[in-house]
This record gives sequence, C-alpha cells and structure tokens, in this order.
Amino acid sequence: MLLSVPAIHAADAARVAERSIQERLDDIEAYINNGSRNANTNTTTKVAGPGPGHNAWMMTSSALVLFMTLPGLALFYGGLVRRKNVLSVLAQCLGIAGLVTILWWAVGYSITFHSGKPYWGSLDWRFLHGVDSMPNSDYSGWVSQNVFSMYQLMFAIITPALIVGAIAERIKFSAVLLFVTLWMFVVYFPLAHMVWGVDGFMSGVSNKDAGIHAIDFAGGTVVHMSSGWSALILCLILGKRIGFNKEPMPPHNMVLCMVGTGMLWVGWYGFNAGSAVAADGVAANAFMTTTLATATASFTWAMAEYMFRGKPSILGFCSGAVAGLVVITPACGFVTSDGAMLIGVAAGLIPYLACWKLKSAFGYDDALDTFGVHAVGGTLGALMTGFLARTSANSNLSTNLSAYVKDSFFQPLVVEQLKAIALTLVLAVVGTTIIAYVVKALIGLRVSPEVEVAGLDLAEHGEEGYHTAG
Repeated sequence: MLLSVPAIHAADAARVAERSIQERLDDIEAYINNGSRNANTNTTTKVAGPGPGHNAWMMTSSALVLFMTLPGLALFYGGLVRRKNVLSVLAQCLGIAGLVTILWWAVGYSITFHSGKPYWGSLDWRFLHGVDSMPNSDYSGWVSQNVFSMYQLMFAIITPALIVGAIAERIKFSAVLLFVTLWMFVVYFPLAHMVWGVDGFMSGVSNKDAGIHAIDFAGGTVVHMSSGWSALILCLILGKRIGFNKEPMPPHNMVLCMVGTGMLWVGWYGFNAGSAVAADGVAANAFMTTTLATATASFTWAMAEYMFRGKPSILGFCSGAVAGLVVITPACGFVTSDGAMLIGVAAGLIPYLACWKLKSAFGYDDALDTFGVHAVGGTLGALMTGFLARTSANSNLSTNLSAYVKDSFFQPLVVEQLKAIALTLVLAVVGTTIIAYVVKALIGLRVSPEVEVAGLDLAEHGEEGYHTAG
C-alpha cells in the first residue's frame, strides 16, 4: 500500500500542473495571431510545438524561394545569354545550389542565425545539430526551426546565383565555385547575421541595442545590394567579353526569359510574404505590396521604352518586373499600398536609366544587367524603405524603432538606412575585390579566348543546349 501513495500524489500533481481553460485559450489565440504563448504560469502548454498553419506556409514559401532559382533564375538568365552558353548558366545555378546547401548545413546557418556577436553568430548549430522541429522563439514561436533554416537556405542559394548574370559567358565554372565558397563566409554569412540575426548589428526590429537601427524585411541589403555590387566588381576584374560593343550579343531566347520572369514573380511571394515567418497580417500586407510594386514597375519600364525608344519590348516588361520585385523587397512588410505604388514607379524608371545610360556611359560589361537591376534597385529599395516605412503597415516598428519611425517622409529611420547602405556597400566591394584576386591568383577567373569564342557549354560541360535536326 505504501508504494501506491507516491503514484497518487504524482497523478494529483500532474492534474494540478495542467493549464486552465483560459490559459489554453490564450495559447490558441496566440497561435492564430502569431503572438506569444501565455507566460504567466509554470505549467506546460498544450500547444508546445509548431503551429500547423504557420509551418505549412513556411514550407510552401521555402519551395517558392527555391523555385525562384531553380528553374526561375536559371531560365531568366539562360534566355538572355547566347545559345552557345545557355547550359553554362544553368550549370552555375545548379552548382551554386548544391554548394551553398553543403556550406549552410556545415556552419552557415549557425554563423548566420545563432546568437553570438553583432557581426557573427556561433558554431553551436554546426551540422544543424540541435536544429529540430521545435520552434526557436528568437525568430518564431510557431514555425519549426528546421523549416526556418531551410527557408533561409533558399535565400543563401539565390544570392550568389544572382552574381552569375554580370559575369556570364566568360568565367570558369571552377572559379565560380571557389569564389562563391569564399564569398559566403566573407560577405553573405556576416551580413545576413548583422541584418537578420537576433543580436545583429543592423537588426533594428529585433535588437534594441543594434549599432545601426535599420530595417530590411526580405533582403534589399542582404540579397540584392550584396550580390549586385559584388557583381559589378567581379565583372570589372574579369574584363569584357570578346566582341563586346563590337558585335551584337542579343538574348538567344526571349521566351525562356519571359517564362523565367514569371517563375521569379510567383516565387517572390514566398521570398517577401514568407519573410513574415507566419501566415499573418504582415504577410498579407507584404503579398499586396509586392504585387502592386512589381506590376507597376513592369509597366513603367516598358512605357519608358515606348517613350524613349519607340517600342515596348518583352525584355523591358521582364526587366521592369524584376526591378519592381527587387526594390519592394526590403520594404514590402513595412509600407502601405501608397508606398508600394511609389516604389513601383521609381523601380521602373531608375534601374531602367541605370541599365540604359549608366552602363553605356562607363562601358562596363555587366552581361545581364545584374548591377543595374540588383545593386541600383537594392540600394534604392533600402533608401525608400527609410522614407516610406509606416507603423500602420507593421506594428513591430513601434517597439525598438519608435524613436526612428515617425510616420513621416524625412524620419530618423532614413539616416539609419543610409548607414546600413554604406556598410553593406563597403563589405560587398572590399570583400569581393579581395576574393576575386585570390581566386584569380589560385586558379584563374576566365576561360581561354578559344573557349569563349566557341562557347562554354561544350568546353566546360561537354553538352549543347540545342541540336540541329538531321
């Protein structure tokens, strides 16, 4: 009989330790509203794991962002190069996807998202140890950390893949792999931690002690500025293509380019709306602003061509859509519909002028306009976010950023955004310059003139994209 007493007491204790009906309702409301569980109790919540709806949205968003690279970006870039180089671009996108995944599993996720220092995380999550299906409350109370890590992996994949556009048709495949490996450690991992890490130096929303109180909802600085400015430096060091400005180098297949653009646009909803890390009102706003800015920019770019050149081109519509997606990216979760429309018009005009006038004035061979769209567009987006961020679009701006977001055009946030732009630019330019010369010294950057003239597909990959019948 004595042995049964502790069991009864344990059972009674377990019943006492259960949460009340009100506390359980609080947890359910928190799930629906993407809030925090009831913390005014020592009892264990009955909703301890990830929330099914938020988790489902984030898994879908992860697939959408991967869809942006494979096949979206691959087809977009593939259509823009000459037919003898189409497979080289596809191979570079595929190679980067595999390489970055391995780096992310080994240490990349841990460096980027583990707490540590303002510029660098730690290695505690190396090989994704400890990254399981339970949420990490630093980033979401309702999304599995392993899902979050895979979502962020897709950003890490597409960022260096964007650089390919500026150096297409003349860089060695081996040089791409070595460059990307070094670039991820020198530029991407530390920059992403600074902007999105819970204790990052530029993580204005989540870190009240941030050195720069900037905001970047989905990657204006982390993705587009870093890749775009790095692309410019790398294409300058690499040099111009043989025959550049001496012979025509038109896109070989605008149909592929348009199909790739559509895939990028669709996938970008996972990129932007998914960055809310929840299926909530902030995600809904990002979905709306992304649509408005992208459609407006696509139309504006093509109409600018119509006005200045006499014909609106498919390339213009496609370039405008991508520019709109780029410029709205850092702002999408922080601006209203009015702000999105302003961003759309600016995205359709300023990158257009950069690709048309700036490129011809300075004569650099940015083969597929990565600098004009991503560097100029990403920088523009980061700046316009400072002007247009409003608390009515995202109440999180009222917490750690209440001194910087005043719901006015010339608010203090603008200065913080300029600081973040400057730091990002310096890191990308200096880091890329050093890495490019290291790779050049070790294995060389450029294919031989004979290979470049013949085409990279056969020489580098032993295949051709097209075969003549008979």
